[in-house]
Amino acid sequence: MVEASSMSVVSLISNATIVVQLVMVLLIVASLTSWYMIVSRFRVMGRAHKAGRAFEEKFWSSDDLASLYNQSRKDPDVDAGPESIFRAGFQEFVRLSKSTRGAEAVMDGSQRAMRVALQREQTRLTKHLPFLATVGSTSPYVGLFGTVWGIMNSFMALANVKQATLSVVAPGIAEALIATAIGLFAAIPAVMAYNRFSAQSDALLTENEMFAEEFSSVLHRQVHGREG
Repeated sequence: MVEASSMSVVSLISNATIVVQLVMVLLIVASLTSWYMIVSRFRVMGRAHKAGRAFEEKFWSSDDLASLYNQSRKDPDVDAGPESIFRAGFQEFVRLSKSTRGAEAVMDGSQRAMRVALQREQTRLTKHLPFLATVGSTSPYVGLFGTVWGIMNSFMALANVKQATLSVVAPGIAEALIATAIGLFAAIPAVMAYNRFSAQSDALLTENEMFAEEFSSVLHRQVHGREG
């Protein structure tokens, strides 16, 4: 029974109109692409969470920021958002501190560098999320278009027969329902993944912003302690 059902579905797809076949191919490509991005985002989020926590522990246990900066510059961890923020802020802090500028100018420059690093981290964490949102929101409608087209062809076929029977309209309706099913199959995982990864990226960005504020306080104490 399973084999017969499988052959029946394959036969319906192969005998579908070109428009419905194009809709199915488009949805299958979108589904496969979204699954690739889901797996990729899952790995990125996991590494970002782990690397970020590891660097924060290293940061708060270190007594020498210059040594930590040199170590980070030689062997950077691209998955650690707090590390990139620290590296950008401390680099600008050191550069401005060597000039004759005042404490406020040094802090403004360091905070500006950290904001740029935060923006880059946001871009990295939210990569592919717009595509998942697009697949999740449009796939059902694309599948619905295939459904409407298949049903329309089924009713048009009734005009060419003298007696309307189920065998005349069944193939068109069946292929239309397959298009709907593929659309839902593409949309549901994409929507679930988008919601999950959006929440995870928001949480990670919040943690990064908190680290940037805490690091800014550390630099503030250093620059004013130096002046004092």
